[in-house]
Amino acid sequence: MYKTPLARRMALSALGAALAMPAAEAAFLEDSKATLKMRNFYINQDTRNQSAPRAEEWGQGFILDYQSGFTEGPVGFGLDLTGQYAVRLDAGGREGKAGSTREPGSVFPLESNGKARRDFSRLGATAKMRYSKTVAQVGTLMPKLPVVNYGDGRLLPQMFQGAQVTSKEIKNLTLIAGKIEHSTERNSSNSDGLSIAGAGGPDEGRASNKLYYAGADYKVTDDLLLQYYYGNLRDFYTQHFVGLVHNWALPVGSLQTDLRYFESNSDGENSHSSGRADGYVGSGYWGAGSSHKGEVDSHLWSGQFTYSLAGHELSAGYQKVNGNSDHPYINQGNGSSPYLLTNAQLGKFVNEGESTWVASYAYDFAKAGLPGLKAGVTYYSGDSIDAAGNDHKEWERDFRLDYAVQSGLFKGVGFTWRSAMARGNDTRDRDENRLIVNYSIPLL
Repeated sequence: MYKTPLARRMALSALGAALAMPAAEAAFLEDSKATLKMRNFYINQDTRNQSAPRAEEWGQGFILDYQSGFTEGPVGFGLDLTGQYAVRLDAGGREGKAGSTREPGSVFPLESNGKARRDFSRLGATAKMRYSKTVAQVGTLMPKLPVVNYGDGRLLPQMFQGAQVTSKEIKNLTLIAGKIEHSTERNSSNSDGLSIAGAGGPDEGRASNKLYYAGADYKVTDDLLLQYYYGNLRDFYTQHFVGLVHNWALPVGSLQTDLRYFESNSDGENSHSSGRADGYVGSGYWGAGSSHKGEVDSHLWSGQFTYSLAGHELSAGYQKVNGNSDHPYINQGNGSSPYLLTNAQLGKFVNEGESTWVASYAYDFAKAGLPGLKAGVTYYSGDSIDAAGNDHKEWERDFRLDYAVQSGLFKGVGFTWRSAMARGNDTRDRDENRLIVNYSIPLL
């Protein structure tokens, strides 16, 4: 487990400064917000073509978030706090033998005897400073950026520890730069180092505490956004990202274009361990073997077009992974979400050489007089995967149904059902269902 003494000291200093503020600096408290978020989460997984048992877990999560305002004056100071707790309600009658911390189906951390813990918790603190339209943060971070994107697919979200500066001094231009040192995974109370799949990971000492990133979002017009980001996971890889999002209002309906390109290359000694290990294709774990083991060398490009009309949304996209390795992203397989069109419920479709077609349809039933009800289905088909010199294929079908209560005593309660089926000629054939209930209570 890694420590973050600098972030902790700065957060405590900010808290001490806040407590010592004169009454005139009341903006710190007046602009504060506090929310209690509750999530009830059930998941079952059925692996069809292996001896792995059916995995089933159910739990309740609580997240108390506090966000302060900034003190008055040219330079303002603030503090954000989060307290998170999850309790196990059931683990399929097998005392939580529903996977391990290495597998994406695990909701709770495991004890040394292989049984799931009954509960786990963690705390986070972020000291922040504002000058003009620039904000600096140190401590707990949850960035959603092309080169570092936290995952929130279980009871508690993934959290990172580090520092970030966000500047909006220039109209229509957002500049971001930061450094991530550690990650707290979605089913853990501990902070671990950063790694990629196939490199052994923090448990084997192959980890880094230096992810540097920087980028810019430029809004050329109200309908056109251009993006560039750079990331460097020291001793693993460097990564460049270029993106374009354009919205076009048509005489009937609207069309969105989403284009993305990643270029990833080796950096340092640990990148030479990034060849594939035993696992399953398309899930964030490396497949059966690569013809060019040893280095990160990936060039991924994708494009998606989405047509919207009267509550209907129809999308079609394509993604291609070129180069001699799979596409890398940090803490692969442990809960991070890659910024990809193929970030599916089970698979990620990031294998060496893989070509993936994506098609989806969604409908907002508010247009039919049922506000709060939404449904959608997505199909992914990947082929041309380079694994041990053979051509491998995989596909996945995801279905999602959401409903949010619109009025009455339970207004704001959200229900979600997510169902996925994944198949392939060199993968785990897996079915998965998730039932989720979300509810937030504003406290301040």
